[in-house]
Amino acid sequence: MDLALKLSERYGKGYLSYSSIKCALQDMSLFEMKMRDEIKFNSPALSFGKLYDCLLLTPDSFDGQFVVADDAKMCKEIGGKAPRNTKAYKEWKAEISQLTQNADKTLVSQEDMFKAEQMITRLKETGVHEIALQGDAQYEFNDFIGDVPVRGFLDILGDGYITDSKTTQKLSKFKWSIRDFSYDIQAYIYTEVLGIKDFRWVAQEKTEPYSVALYYASDQTLKQGKMKFDTAVEKIREHLDSGLKASTYYETSYI
Repeated sequence: MDLALKLSERYGKGYLSYSSIKCALQDMSLFEMKMRDEIKFNSPALSFGKLYDCLLLTPDSFDGQFVVADDAKMCKEIGGKAPRNTKAYKEWKAEISQLTQNADKTLVSQEDMFKAEQMITRLKETGVHEIALQGDAQYEFNDFIGDVPVRGFLDILGDGYITDSKTTQKLSKFKWSIRDFSYDIQAYIYTEVLGIKDFRWVAQEKTEPYSVALYYASDQTLKQGKMKFDTAVEKIREHLDSGLKASTYYETSYI
């Protein structure tokens, strides 16, 4: 039985994504939960990254994805020494949270909105936008690497290049983020599927002055991504063939 069919029969989806492959590298229980949509990764950093990407790449889709909560404005309207402890504030907070949930949107603060807009203004001033962020935004693909079905969304598919935008705390540490968060797997998948070896990261710091850097994936980085990809896929094959539940899975290795 081929891999796509095994995935489809077990999970109802016959493909792997960068995020599910990354989960398999970490822990097969995490992979199971990801494939069964039992886990959703969410954090202030991820929410801000989603906001930033939307404003940078697909600003016209903002209203359909986000609700902005102006906390400072509400506190000023309520007044007093502790406006967040008032019934009015709590009712407003509950109402806007319910609105966000019902509309399946992401709640963001006015402060984060302002910061993201300032960052994008700064990025465009550098000129990086013109050389690395021109092309089809949020390009989707469904394809195979060998017999491995993969699905992905590119931030930018440009003229002979692929770009992924990232926010970071420190540009000086971004190369470690590529390793630690397995951005190299993502780079390998995208370049392999599209046959484009020019993969770029536009990285920007989240603190003023919002410094920007443009990084190109080296052959070594793509090779490293391939090695991780192959390792993860082998783990997934073994896991599927074993028929074990995630809770009974364990790894063995020499260290």
